Amino acid sequence: MPELKRLHAGHAPAVLAFELANRAYFAASISDRGDEYFAQFTDRHSALLAEQEAGICAFYVLVAEDGSVLGRFNLYDFEDGTAVLGYRVAQHVAGRGVATATVRELCVLASARHGLRILRAATARDNAASQNVLTKAGFTPVGPADPADLGGKPGTWYQRDLEAQPCKVPPS
Repeated sequence: MPELKRLHAGHAPAVLAFELANRAYFAASISDRGDEYFAQFTDRHSALLAEQEAGICAFYVLVAEDGSVLGRFNLYDFEDGTAVLGYRVAQHVAGRGVATATVRELCVLASARHGLRILRAATARDNAASQNVLTKAGFTPVGPADPADLGGKPGTWYQRDLEAQPCKVPPS
């Protein structure tokens, strides 16, 4: 059974393998991270952990029983009880409800562990899969997203008020 875990230093090799294995798949719907990202991965991973330690972000990985990473789920830009949600799942588990279930679980953690009240997420208009994940996880569209934030693609911001609509992880 996959488990959502807070990102730590030991996850670096599995996260890098996840990013490399799914690079082309991700690039089809979001901006490619570029070769520099992979060349500087160790430094970037350390920087994320420092941000997490400072309490301005929270990074999670969905880890399979074999230790491989199935997805990344990030809460960042913490400000006044609000954070931005970002996520990506491996191609081989896409379309199976993994992202939706994990976003729901992350909503619980966002409220209980991080004291967040509102989560926001942006998705490109042509990314129907991400729109479905957000909608099924209780997010509603709240306005246009800046194309600069989405690799030049027009998009939409979604939002979920965690206090008005408490998050519950459905039974398995």
